Amino acid sequence: MTQNKVRRPPKLILDDFPKNCRKHVKNDFSQKCPKSIFQHVGPYSKASRHMFRPNWANEKKIVPHITTRIQENLPHKFKNNLNIINSADDFLKLDFILSLGGDGTMLSAARAIGDRGIPIMGIHLGELGFLAEVTIDQMFNRLNLVAEGQYLTQSRMVLQASIDNKEISKTFYALNDFVIDRGKSQRILKMNLFSNGQFVSEYKADGLVFATPTGSTAYSLSAGGPIVMPKLRAIVVSPLSPHTLTLRPIVVPDDQLLEIKFPDHEKVAFAVDGQVNEYLDPDTKIIIQKSPYDIRMISFKDSNYFQTLMLKMGWGKRGKN
Repeated sequence: MTQNKVRRPPKLILDDFPKNCRKHVKNDFSQKCPKSIFQHVGPYSKASRHMFRPNWANEKKIVPHITTRIQENLPHKFKNNLNIINSADDFLKLDFILSLGGDGTMLSAARAIGDRGIPIMGIHLGELGFLAEVTIDQMFNRLNLVAEGQYLTQSRMVLQASIDNKEISKTFYALNDFVIDRGKSQRILKMNLFSNGQFVSEYKADGLVFATPTGSTAYSLSAGGPIVMPKLRAIVVSPLSPHTLTLRPIVVPDDQLLEIKFPDHEKVAFAVDGQVNEYLDPDTKIIIQKSPYDIRMISFKDSNYFQTLMLKMGWGKRGKN
């Protein structure tokens, strides 16, 4: 991790607008929805108004930007004099990005940023919030540190999947995972896995999860895969409901090129971070490997991965205690 100095005036982007707010935009917006970052961010109620500083961005000489999706959902009184991000290349204007929501919002932001190298800080407004580790209560304290350049960035490994057959040729990138499963079929899926050209095993299962260390606490963990610290460079391969007791999850180094072949002639489902979905013919060639770029995530000197595991996932807890 390296410490970064933010240029003056720093620019930020609001990446999302919480789902539970959209339905309230035309009604009582102030009670249930966060205002924009240069006004307020977070649940806005009488009990919590003391937490917020309406002119925070002006005080810090920060130039806010928002995405078009947020612009479309904002009440009219917030739409004046806003800097709008109209394309992914506009991210290059920014010093850092705020992702307002949950882990899904963070994953979407990471795909949008791609290889542009803009660091992301997640503000937890969703359900689990494992990636978006900054809470509403911590938000302005953390933002003050970022505005002053007192933060760290952690590089998170990204996976790349190349898909080729007679009809399509596509490349996908995932911060969490790629999932191959049987989709709508009720039959077990047969897959052959190769690593750098060497045969690994034949899998008879509902599917396979290919996870980054960041994604090792997501679907892969539910499938029995290990927790891998984000600093490590590795790929976790976890079978989904394998039809054998001997096929267990495996961790391979990040220099491996993984190829999946399907001996049976049925379509398979392919998912990217649980958000992008494709149906593929069985003759499709799928190659999964480390991406040429990483995603930079903002952290702080007191960030504690194990504490996050305990707070968000109950790591090491037994019963009610």
